[in-house]
Order: sequence, then structure tokens, then C-alpha cells
Amino acid sequence: MNIRECVKVRHSVRAYEDRPIDAKVAEDLKVMIQQCNREGDMHFQLIQDEPKAFSSLLAKYGKFSNVKNYIAVVGRKREDLDEKAGYYGEKLVIRCVQHGLSTCWVGGTYKKVKEAIDVGHDEKIVAVITLGYGCTTGASRKSKKPEDVFDGKSSRISSFEDTPEWFKKGIEMALLAPTAMNQQKFTFAISGDRVKIKPGFGPFTKLDAGIVKYHFEIGSSPKDFVWA
Repeated sequence: MNIRECVKVRHSVRAYEDRPIDAKVAEDLKVMIQQCNREGDMHFQLIQDEPKAFSSLLAKYGKFSNVKNYIAVVGRKREDLDEKAGYYGEKLVIRCVQHGLSTCWVGGTYKKVKEAIDVGHDEKIVAVITLGYGCTTGASRKSKKPEDVFDGKSSRISSFEDTPEWFKKGIEMALLAPTAMNQQKFTFAISGDRVKIKPGFGPFTKLDAGIVKYHFEIGSSPKDFVWA
């Protein structure tokens, strides 16, 4: 599948088959994690065969099952940490989908296993991304309409219908992005070839903004615009 096809079939999955990640797939993910860490100044880590993080009653209440593999989303404490975490984390999510793996972004229902995750004194764990061979492929959720996330007041174009085709395609992919509680708390504005995303208020909205930015780039193309 190409990247756009991966975006369309990706759904959050919390229950996994009890089998390890294919060795070649794991190696490819490690290489991509290194690339993301260099580009984004992050400290992502692939954690394998580690069941403690999702062994609590809280995790079971969240319907997580057989979670033994996950990506620890770790980075240096700074103003743009959450957005960078979302952007590069979602790159890895889509790569997992290309390898036939299911994933789920998790913000709080997990234990921070100190012996498994390396976190420096100036770093923090933003979230984790569970991964594995899903028991199901997940399911679609209700989504907002493109007009609902278009900020006409902050744009030079007042109507979404009058925006360029590349902008429409970007919004289409953005609305398929995973967000906290599926609330999709973000809006987009456009001025010429400049695009701005504005996160809403609430937990994980900056993380969501990074995820959504990557999806927007998939739908359009970085050649079509620049981020304001």
C-alpha cells in the first residue's frame, strides 16, 4: 500500500495476537526511529516483549490485550515537544501499517516501566504507541466535515469550497488522523501558499496537532505550501 492508502485503512486497535513482531519488520522500524530521532531531535524507542506497561487494571479497563510491543514517545522537554512527538510518531504509525501491523496512540493508560524505557533527566515520555498483529482491523469513527475544521475568519478565502484542491486533499487526510477521544480539536487557515493549524484546548491537543500536520502533508504535498 502507498501512504495515502495506509491512512485510509488505519484504525486504532487495542487487542493483539500473542506473537512477536517479525524480526525484519522490527529492524526496519528501528532504522526509521533513528531517522525520526535525528530529524526531530527526539528519543523514540522500540520496546519489544515487555508486558508490564499494560498489565494494570486500568489498561484492562481500556480494553488493551496482549500489548507487549510499543514505541516509547520520548523527547527533550521544550515548547514544541508535543507537536514534534505527534508528527514523527504518526510517521512511524503509518510505517507500521505498511508492514501489516496495527497500532494505537496511548496517552495515559499505561505504566512507565523504568527498566524498559530510557528517559534522560531533561526528557519526558509524551505517550506510547502500541503495535502488533491486531485481533481485528479496528473500526471507523464519526468524523467532522471539512467545513467544520476550516477557519474562514483567519483565511484570505472565506469559503472552504473556494480553497485550492491541494488544500482540500490535505484536509481530507487530516480528518482521518487519530486524535484524543476522537474530538478533532483543530482548525486550519490558509493564506496564499501558507497554511496554519490551530490546536484546540484540552489534553493532548498539541500532540494531536503534530499527528494532523503529518496527515495534511500526505494529502497535499509540502511542495504545495509552507507551514505558517
